Amino acid sequence: MRQKINAFLGLVLACSCFALTPAFGAGTFHISAIPDEAPTKLIRIFEPIASYLSKELGVPVKFTPLVNYAATVEALAAKKVDMVWYGGFTYVQARIRTNGDAVPLVMRDRDAVFKSYFITRAGGGIKSLKDLKGKTFAFGSVSSTSGHLMPRFFLLKEGISPEKDFAKFSFSGAHDATVKWVQEGKVDAGALNEQVWEKMMAGKLVDTKKVTIFYTTPPYHDYNWTVRGGLAPEFRKKIRDAFLKLNYAKPEDRKILDLQGAKKYIPARPGDYDSIEEAARNAKLLK
Repeated sequence: MRQKINAFLGLVLACSCFALTPAFGAGTFHISAIPDEAPTKLIRIFEPIASYLSKELGVPVKFTPLVNYAATVEALAAKKVDMVWYGGFTYVQARIRTNGDAVPLVMRDRDAVFKSYFITRAGGGIKSLKDLKGKTFAFGSVSSTSGHLMPRFFLLKEGISPEKDFAKFSFSGAHDATVKWVQEGKVDAGALNEQVWEKMMAGKLVDTKKVTIFYTTPPYHDYNWTVRGGLAPEFRKKIRDAFLKLNYAKPEDRKILDLQGAKKYIPARPGDYDSIEEAARNAKLLK
């Protein structure tokens, strides 16, 4: 019930934000992203891509952060946003919610081979997934591919049920929050996506004397840019081409790609995420 209320409130916030500017048909192309990091970080990451797309598409492009993952799905389904940066699981939720109208256009090169990290307090005795039995654990958002779905999938493959085998598990809400929880000793261990960990390491935001990686998942498909239904095919192609032409060898493009954690973009297809949907159904996270 709480998740439904949060989703509703998120959609109300989305509507209030987007009411300030005309709908895309009137000239503005609205984009958003799942809030897998703090809003200030998301604005710093996505406003440059909005500026780039505005020049390439010839229309104003506005980035607006939303309050939670569910809000991004509802906003796309209601056509309050035109394009969203989704994790694989959230894209699957959007695909189902829109009866297949939501279409993934591109992913970063790294998203074809994405991984999650399991982290723990250094010296805490956790060295494998089986050592998590009887421990406290943090996932990211309930709708996160790399912070919940796939970590849960690989736990279940090892015969470990969070509900049965953990002393307690919680949702931190974001990857960087998971690191903070483990580092501060709020939980014994947690799971997050590799990219956020690497960015935090580069920014010296992780105390490696306190936190360590003890398991890395096999690769899977993850993030993509997804557009809503109803956009003209030629306009969808124009969006895709704008991403595909970003060239890391060009300094101005490199700045954008570095913020996105990419060397380049590659095409994304709905079938790339069928295994994500299967994993979600097996984990009973989809009805």
